[in-house]
Amino acid sequence: MKKVALITGASSGIGKELAIIHAQKKGDLILVARRLDKLEELKIELEVKFGITVITIAKDLSIPNAAKELYNEIQEMNVQVEFLINNAGFGLRGKFHELPWERQQQMINLNMIALTELMYLFLPAMVARNRGKILNTSSTASFMPGPLQAIYFATKSYVTFLSNAIAEELHDTNVTVTNLMPGATETEFAKTSGMDETGLFEKTVTAKSVAEDGYKAMEQGKLDVVSGLTFSQKLMMKSIPFTPKKTILKQIRKMQEV
Repeated sequence: MKKVALITGASSGIGKELAIIHAQKKGDLILVARRLDKLEELKIELEVKFGITVITIAKDLSIPNAAKELYNEIQEMNVQVEFLINNAGFGLRGKFHELPWERQQQMINLNMIALTELMYLFLPAMVARNRGKILNTSSTASFMPGPLQAIYFATKSYVTFLSNAIAEELHDTNVTVTNLMPGATETEFAKTSGMDETGLFEKTVTAKSVAEDGYKAMEQGKLDVVSGLTFSQKLMMKSIPFTPKKTILKQIRKMQEV
């Protein structure tokens, strides 16, 4: 296999679009998600259309130790991963103390722990050969606290700061870490998180456009890329450092109420 990209959360949305972009560039793929049927459909489509090799692995990365299991499976295949794309993640809307703890714990495991562990496991080989690229899907939610999505916003802040810190640690190598921060995007995320009927998702961009922005930034080794914000959202983001935190918290809460 050549120019192998490992993509988590690859069965739909941004992950699926990233897989298509990589396939168009004649790179081989390891696609990971919970739904094997969706992965197999995508595998057939990409192999037939682009003449590449696609490996599919059904794995729920919200389960403890799943990331290590995934890494071990890939090691047993003797496949070299050159692009690590940590895209899997989900959110929940509601008050922290009222949401099921089990689901919130799964969110922490997927959004933070699995992403971190996959970076930790694959980075040594990238550094050793002085070549490799990592793309982590964070969110514009990482810029601020998120009442009614407290843990989701917090996990994305973690992803952004972790990605940036490790990128600087790798400054003297040819290995790069890019942090993708989408705004409201047309994916299954909105329905899963209960955000599809809120003000934050009144205007959305396509998963394809976000994936294109993220992939291009990864190729260029950029630190951060923000994608999919409307003009008013861009103004809001720029105003955050100058706005009292209580005002921001109130605005975010109202935008997430149905």
